[in-house]
This record gives sequence, C-alpha cells and structure tokens, in this order.
Amino acid sequence: MAFFKGQVAVVTGASRGIGKAIALDLALDGAIVCIVGRNLASLEAVGAEAGTVKDWLIPCRADLENDQDILSLAASLKRAFDGLDVLVHCAGTITFGEIGMASVDDFDRQYRINVRAPYFLTQGLLPMIRARKGQVVFVNSSAGILAKAGTAGYSASKHALKAVADALRDEVKNEGLRVISVYPGRTATRMQAEISRAEGILYFPESLMQPGDIAKVVLDALRLDRNAEITDITVRPALKCS
Repeated sequence: MAFFKGQVAVVTGASRGIGKAIALDLALDGAIVCIVGRNLASLEAVGAEAGTVKDWLIPCRADLENDQDILSLAASLKRAFDGLDVLVHCAGTITFGEIGMASVDDFDRQYRINVRAPYFLTQGLLPMIRARKGQVVFVNSSAGILAKAGTAGYSASKHALKAVADALRDEVKNEGLRVISVYPGRTATRMQAEISRAEGILYFPESLMQPGDIAKVVLDALRLDRNAEITDITVRPALKCS
C-alpha cells in the first residue's frame, strides 16, 4: 500500500527542480498534491509529465511575493480539504552581490520570497496541518548554515528560514506535528546553473546531486515513524567544488 495514500500535500516551487521532484514522488506514492507556482502553464506541464498519477496533481497558481495570492491560496485549500498532511516549502530565489554594493531591493525580494512567504503561508495553513497532525518541510540550503562572500542577502534569508522552522518546531512539539529542515548542497537545478555563472565556474550538472536525490531524502524523512523526531538534514554532493 502506498504510504501517502489518502494524504493531502502542498508543495511550493513545484514547477521545476527539487519542488517538482518532491511533488511527483508524493503523487506516485498516493498523495493528492497541490502544486504551487507563479506560472500556470508550467504547473500544467508538470501534470503532463506525471503519467498515470497526473490526476493527483492539482495546479495552484500563486505568486508568493503577493500577500493576496497567499491568502487566496490558503482560502481555496481550506474550501477544498478538511486538513493538510504535508506542507513542503521549496520556492526560493537568489541574487548575488557583496554587501558594499548589493541592491537593498534585491535583499528585500529574497527576504519576501525565501522567508516571509513560507512564514505567511504556514500561518494560514497551520489549522489544517494541526487537524491532521501533519508535517512541514522547509527546503533550505547549505547557505542556511554557512554564508559565503557575495551571498549575504540570500544566506541571511536562509538563516532566517532556519529560525522560522526551529521556532515552529518548538511551538508544536507537544501536538504531534513534525517540522523538518533540509539543507541541500549543490544540486542540478536552474538556480545552481545561475550560481555557477555568478561564481565564474563551469556547470557540470552530472557531477552534482539531482533533484530526485533530494526528493528521496525528503520522502524518507516523512515516512519515518512518528516515534522518532528528525529535525535537520544536510545533504551534499560527493564531489566537492573548490
């Protein structure tokens, strides 16, 4: 029997990369998955790739920079379902620049998408998660643990996201909910291609972790017996970049 059969999941950033891989794997294992992204056509394309489980993927267009979109998303989910079993925050953005010259507007946008949006969406969906004693996954980044030159705004947002997850975990620790942070290293995604260009290094996706690798880690963590608590998972490619 599929582990997630009958469960309802929401995955943001689901139109590509790690979010897409997680959404597809959840659907393949029986979940009804609401896939969230800014572009409806891209979300529908994910469904077209899903084969026999395409009916388990529900496209939900929302721009997570827009408060009204987040409120509307939460409201539509509450109308459609009586609870939520899994919420995966995977949407994110990155802009490079040293502190001495980086745009504050870029900093604000990274904060809004990488921190404020998951905070606000979690707040809106928390009653539904509580109703099912569900699980929340924050797909963070290795930058959420170690900041490097040129990534101050991004790293600060990911450090803040860790704080949101840690605080939420402490707030719901006696309610049967599970809160997990995942910190992937370099993964073969469009964002990583942008990072490589900014760093001036060649991008060899085949030498990196694949989105499916991270999806497997996330689903394995979600399947873990509730008698065990898993909090933070760091995953790195075996081949390290200098």
